[in-house]
Amino acid sequence: MSAETLLTEMPSLSKLYVNAAATAAKGRLLRSEPVLALPSRAVEVRGVRADLAKVTEFSHLMGEAARDVLPSGYLHALVFPVAMSVMVQEDFPLPLLGMIHLRNQVEHLAPVMFTDELSVRAWARDLTGHRSGTQVQIVAEIHNADGTELLWRGASTYLAKGVFLPGLDKPTEAAIREDFIPPAPTAQWRLGVDTGRAYAAVSGDFNPIHLSVLSARALGLRRSIAHGMYAASRVLATVPQSKPEHFSWDIAFDSPVFLPATVSLEVVDSRTDDGVWLSSVFTAWNARAARRYFHGSVSAGGSILAGGGTRQEGKQV
Repeated sequence: MSAETLLTEMPSLSKLYVNAAATAAKGRLLRSEPVLALPSRAVEVRGVRADLAKVTEFSHLMGEAARDVLPSGYLHALVFPVAMSVMVQEDFPLPLLGMIHLRNQVEHLAPVMFTDELSVRAWARDLTGHRSGTQVQIVAEIHNADGTELLWRGASTYLAKGVFLPGLDKPTEAAIREDFIPPAPTAQWRLGVDTGRAYAAVSGDFNPIHLSVLSARALGLRRSIAHGMYAASRVLATVPQSKPEHFSWDIAFDSPVFLPATVSLEVVDSRTDDGVWLSSVFTAWNARAARRYFHGSVSAGGSILAGGGTRQEGKQV
């Protein structure tokens, strides 16, 4: 990444959504010569600190006790405004609103404490064709205050459905879908219609598709849907209960969780002979329709962020 845009403060998510809506209204993608490359600039904000009140509220919403170490899901919420700043740049080739969230891959290299001063940086990579549109990854990193130590890295894969940019190859064959046979659940969530509003209050992500039936219908959905990162954060709150300093996780979103909903969940742990946790694999589904909502894994150590993401179907952001 050869150039950077250094912001003096953390961007406002609400203003970013307004900017995205204004850009969509102008019909940026209808211009005669679409942009075929990603912005060459990363966006960075220094001097970032966690909001202790929001951290506490976030932890309680996910059903875990507040601790000195920031939850993984909260860290994603912390970097999200910087990641969105990348997607509203003038030369970003895809529309932000209506993006479909396919996957998240995250690696924790060291604990991030609520007292730490941090530097957050994000950029776009891997603009590729998809049979349903165009796919892109947004990478975000959290460093210590002076930028000398990488603490956390995450890659979010998105799909701009129906947006086909010339010059990008796309698969000609449909993705192979395996029949899903629900296993015996180890847990069950009952999500109320207000789940999206509750997560928005602690994360700052007030995307209209998550807030109400009316706002979701305005963007083409029959009902509001749960945030993908609400689901990921809730799983990570307890899988495993006590995490090592270096761990990674990966989640793929298979279908939207329309609210209200009952979510069945299976978690399978892998441990050493003497009981030391190694990894967990999780799957969540709609018990009535036998439709998978999401699946993924959490592992001690390791890196899962090498190379680009795989093409998948998913849920709207």
